[in-house]
Amino acid sequence: MHQRPDRQALDLFLRRLLLRSPLGLAERDAVLALPATPVSVKGRFDILHPGETTDHACLVADGLLGRFDQMADGGRQTSSLYLPGDMCDLMSVVLPTSGWGIAALSAATVIQVPHAALREAALRHPALAFAFWQDTAVDAAHLAKWVSIIGRSDARTRVAHLFCEIGHRSEQAALGTRAAFRFPITQEQLGETLGLTGIHVNRVLRLLREEGLVEFRSGFVRVTDRARLERAAEFDPAFLLLPEPGPAVAPALPHQLVPQH
Repeated sequence: MHQRPDRQALDLFLRRLLLRSPLGLAERDAVLALPATPVSVKGRFDILHPGETTDHACLVADGLLGRFDQMADGGRQTSSLYLPGDMCDLMSVVLPTSGWGIAALSAATVIQVPHAALREAALRHPALAFAFWQDTAVDAAHLAKWVSIIGRSDARTRVAHLFCEIGHRSEQAALGTRAAFRFPITQEQLGETLGLTGIHVNRVLRLLREEGLVEFRSGFVRVTDRARLERAAEFDPAFLLLPEPGPAVAPALPHQLVPQH
């Protein structure tokens, strides 16, 4: 029997919190008990617009979401990408009027978690409040790094860096490995994320493939030479604020997730 998307997403969110925050059984149970409403959306669907006020946070259950800013000419700059298990606007609990937009870059299932429930859980469990705070700090660290990459790196470095980042994050979330992972994004959307034209993105992808570093096809990434790709990206995973090494030291999951024999 398949797990319901809302339960699966909360499991992944808890796993994300546990990577950086020690939580007891009471806090873990509080996360898994959060009320959650799944909503299916199509790709290129705007979930939240800049300036809009919301009463819930969005947790990704499936697909890929992005935070964006809208230009006067209709163009967009995507500034953050969100994978399953990421709550892409946890900060909206304290800032319900958004200064950014959130869009589904692919077909996605989004879990709406009421602000009131998140506030109540944080008030009842100070350790959980600290974990939420820490998670928003991680989101800010990702954004700060991406600003420097966009502002100071060439196109080849930008593309390579993004593949390295998503590979690391996918591995830590048990969604794939650093060498092979789903990445359901189009070349046009890559351009909106990287500050490049779609044509330029296509050229860089072809170059990286010809160099034997990475292949990107049909929403799937296969890294063919990880060491060289990370050198091309000038990649240092410190900004991800993740424990190292990878899954071998992943935190113990709550009792609800332990297989029963």
